[in-house]
Amino acid sequence: MADRIEEKSRFAGWRREAWLFMKAQLSAQIATVIDFLITILLVKLFGIYYLYATFIGSVIGGIVNCVINYEWVFKAEDCKKIHVGLKYFIVWGGSILINTWGTFALTEWLARMKWVNGLLGYYVYDVFILSKITVALLVAFFWNYYLQRFFVYRNHNLKRFLKQRLEHK
Repeated sequence: MADRIEEKSRFAGWRREAWLFMKAQLSAQIATVIDFLITILLVKLFGIYYLYATFIGSVIGGIVNCVINYEWVFKAEDCKKIHVGLKYFIVWGGSILINTWGTFALTEWLARMKWVNGLLGYYVYDVFILSKITVALLVAFFWNYYLQRFFVYRNHNLKRFLKQRLEHK
């Protein structure tokens, strides 16, 4: 009997984590759609260099993601907004740098590949969309979710958290 209760409890925990991950991914997708729309509009309609447009899209998408995550995904009402904001800014800054640099590096690499040139011609503005999608997915899964889940939306005392991390090294 105790084994069945423990098994149900384990399944419920797994289900809760899976639901949280799905909500976080939905939030990220909403922010990503906004990010991509802004980026593509800035490049295609206004002729802004794709790297600047990527940065601007990432900033606006990040703001949208933070608000949705705070209110709906992680329900961080018990966390001080200033602490969430500071922690999000740290993680978000890293995300913007990785997204921007990653998009640039992958775009430049793909643009120099002969098979890509054969498919698309040397038209960086089309290649950057493929690069942006690839980098955005990698950053979403391996950077944003874990840092937001275990750092940003947890009620950590930031000074104590950093002090503990620095002392353990």
